[in-house]
Amino acid sequence: MEKKVAIQGIQGSFHHLVAQEYYHKSINVLECMSFRELVSALVSGEANEAVMAIENSIAGSILPNYAMIDENNIKVIGEHYIPIDMNLMALPGQSIEKIKKVFSHPMALLQCKDFFKKFPHIKLIEDADTAEVAKRIYEKELKHVGAVASKAAAQIFNLEMLAESIHTKKSNATRFLILSMKKKEPNGEIINKASLKFELESKRGSLVSVLNIIRDFDLDMTKIQSMPIIETPWKYSFFVDVIFEEYESFQKAMEILEVMTEQLKVLGTYKNSL
Repeated sequence: MEKKVAIQGIQGSFHHLVAQEYYHKSINVLECMSFRELVSALVSGEANEAVMAIENSIAGSILPNYAMIDENNIKVIGEHYIPIDMNLMALPGQSIEKIKKVFSHPMALLQCKDFFKKFPHIKLIEDADTAEVAKRIYEKELKHVGAVASKAAAQIFNLEMLAESIHTKKSNATRFLILSMKKKEPNGEIINKASLKFELESKRGSLVSVLNIIRDFDLDMTKIQSMPIIETPWKYSFFVDVIFEEYESFQKAMEILEVMTEQLKVLGTYKNSL
């Protein structure tokens, strides 16, 4: 049976581009209009694996996605980074001056806010997905309406580019996680990165002690993200990414951290893609 990969959004979305780059151009994708729908498809077995955005170099982490991965015991089996290229598009034959509304994903609009300051007549409206807006404009022949999306979306839905690369920071990139309900089994591939989640007692120096163990076993921490534990005010869980050269060192560090922390969970081990 052919592998089916869940993506947030539709064909032409950035999730779709990641799926094509990470797997292959003809990968069979399951379009989901929200991250929660994506997680449900993965948990139910409707999809074998999934692509999920987790952080952007400009807008930061997508905190609800960390929580959904943890709560559903989803495994991280890979990662992929892509540069984010935002473009303004509309039905052919229109000018920016004639555009009254622009729809897109809230993160896309955030990354392009400086560009739109030059066009105060345009009303920015948040929507579920970048490419889905492009599709809607095409199918309903919506005039005076623009979308912020990828160049692939403009090509797929026959829209005209009114402005290219309108994102503020040209070094803008997004990190995506490759997810599965099954742990990644070693198959000769290099495994040199891990995603962890743990909780700590509310006592002085507990986080510093954990960071010292990470350092002592030659693990290089590339990400740390704290999240409040709703049931316990002023207590936090931590999501951490580490890279390493020796898998044995990683394993030994985890044995010690299991004693030092509360609810240590290895969300996944995989190949560092940077």
